[in-house]
Amino acid sequence: MSLVGDHLEYHDRRFYDLTVPIAPLETLFTGCRWAEGPVWFADGGYLVWSDIPNNRLLRWVPDLGVGVFRANSNYANGNTRDREGRLVSCEHGGRRVTRTEHDGRITVLADRFEGKRLNSPNDVVVKSDGTVWFTDPTYGILSDYEGYKAEPELAGCYVFRLDPATGDLGVVAEDFAKPNGLAFSPDERTLYVADSGVSHDPQGPHHIRAFTVGDDGRLSGGRVFAEISPGVPDGFRVDGQGNVWTSARDGVQCFAPDGALLGKVRIPQMVSNLTFGGPRRNTLFITATSTLYGLSVGVAGAARA
Repeated sequence: MSLVGDHLEYHDRRFYDLTVPIAPLETLFTGCRWAEGPVWFADGGYLVWSDIPNNRLLRWVPDLGVGVFRANSNYANGNTRDREGRLVSCEHGGRRVTRTEHDGRITVLADRFEGKRLNSPNDVVVKSDGTVWFTDPTYGILSDYEGYKAEPELAGCYVFRLDPATGDLGVVAEDFAKPNGLAFSPDERTLYVADSGVSHDPQGPHHIRAFTVGDDGRLSGGRVFAEISPGVPDGFRVDGQGNVWTSARDGVQCFAPDGALLGKVRIPQMVSNLTFGGPRRNTLFITATSTLYGLSVGVAGAARA
């Protein structure tokens, strides 16, 4: 292991090609209670992210700073954009997945499964065919801090696949304690899903699993891709070379497609999520507890990761 500066930690030579050692770790904003769900709007040149306990979405614009994108966000957590550029959000408060239309209207994509309310959708990704994949742990109903305390109606915590064209909602994985972040490989043949079950069970999982995605949308396999320590894997993203950049207690950890730990970006606060953005998609935007950070890296994010 070698260190460069205060924030880059190298475990594999391949990490040198993925980073810019002279690039500073920049604090872009601080003042959140729990920052989450960053998503880059390339057509607008700005970043939107969630401040869950403060029940708001914030927006950062380069050179202009930060303002409120949406107050009363229904305790939104994870965010992404669909293939038409519309914002797709997981709302703890409404226990639903919503889409913000171009005119500002909000469409409910999913709030129930087989007649029962979802737990509290957590993170979401949209595949190139338009299907919406999301995780549904119970974090948002465990207390009144990030949502509204309630009893779960479903028998478990699932990973769902939704076809917005037909409204068909199905479970694609059901053997998780607390399914959390998720992302596709660049070719979409692999779906990575985090399980952060150790957050509420000392013997629980703290790993990322890798599933093979079939042509019919079904998942198979589910091997453990990487164990995350210290802390848990929350949100993560994949770069254009297929490397997985994941949140952890000590910062951002980067894993090669073969599962090898390449290196870490040390962050002074617990990291919740991250995304690639900027004009060339080579800025890593990191949400960590109260703060939004930015870091230029040597690789671009996978298209619409």
